[in-house]
Amino acid sequence: MGSLGTILLVASTIAVASVVLWWSTRNRRDFGTQEDRAAFRTLHTASLASPPLRAGLSPATAERALRYLRALLGAPAAALTDLEQTLGWDGGAEHHRAASYDCARTTIESGSTSVDRIACDRVGCQIRHVVTAPLAVGQRVVGTFQVYVPTVSAGLIRASNEVADWVSGQLELAEVDESRARLMEAEVRALRAQISPHFVYNSLSAIASFVRTDPERARELLLEFAEFTRYSFRRHGEFTTLAEELRSIERYLVLEKARFGERLHVTLRVAPEALPVTLPFLSLQPLVENAVRHGLERKIDEGHIVVVAQDLGSEVVITIEDDGVGEDPDRVRRALSGDTSVDSVGLGNVDERLRNAFGDDHGLVIETALGAGTKVTVRVPKYAPGVHS
Repeated sequence: MGSLGTILLVASTIAVASVVLWWSTRNRRDFGTQEDRAAFRTLHTASLASPPLRAGLSPATAERALRYLRALLGAPAAALTDLEQTLGWDGGAEHHRAASYDCARTTIESGSTSVDRIACDRVGCQIRHVVTAPLAVGQRVVGTFQVYVPTVSAGLIRASNEVADWVSGQLELAEVDESRARLMEAEVRALRAQISPHFVYNSLSAIASFVRTDPERARELLLEFAEFTRYSFRRHGEFTTLAEELRSIERYLVLEKARFGERLHVTLRVAPEALPVTLPFLSLQPLVENAVRHGLERKIDEGHIVVVAQDLGSEVVITIEDDGVGEDPDRVRRALSGDTSVDSVGLGNVDERLRNAFGDDHGLVIETALGAGTKVTVRVPKYAPGVHS
């Protein structure tokens, strides 16, 4: 989630906590430790409802979230609906569930909160009213939140609306997450397409050059090429481990060394503790390819690439350094900003995916100048919420 999304989420949670706490303690005048504990319980309950809602609105997520949403208001029963059906019910008086969607129709059509009286002759049932508040994503009503109670007050209606607004915020963030995931997938596909034409042509040309002179070497290179492309075009997972990414880089460099011969020298220094760290799929290989294509291809004499992964406690720091021809820093800035007129292998793509995964403090740091080589630094936290291979 971006920093703005985080701020909005925290703000909306605090707003819900404030209104619900006011509703539950409206007859109190003190602000002592008991009220502090009540505030904490409200915030904690809201935080427990958030994960299922961030997965979208479905029967499974509704059932998981409702127990916490009902607890926020202390209501006998609560329900969630989408535009077609009742998705979940929590609490007693479940015999009212069958009619809950009918009560939601008015709110779905009008987009406004409604209060309906319920007639019930079942012995022991205290439900007499239902407050139905709309759930909206943007300007679209996507469902309703219903609170079933014996009596209705203006405070309850206000608290129900605040909870519904908070649920709507979670659902909107769920759509943002889904859109971001689709965008990231599209960007990885674009990155694969950007990498493959240049690399495939050069690799196959290098392999072909050994077919007659050294068939066994050609066979080994062809197997390396097959493993590299298998990894690069895999379809499972947005993230991978540093160990997997480094294996792919090693295969890539084996193929490039077949083309460059003794002109290319490679050094890898990797702390064993760094190998399990999780990072976005195809986030390091493009950096190594940039070092080869834009640093060493244009260099007349020998070139060196050094890949280092250091364990620094809570994070791993990875550097990819070459002693090639270097680059104009302004062109690098334009590449990072997504300027497609700058020839680079996905620098902007990699930078954006790192920031989306770990936060804005974890983008690419690139040190370069014409004639001075290039050093790229990547900082990866050992743990980040929602990031796993």
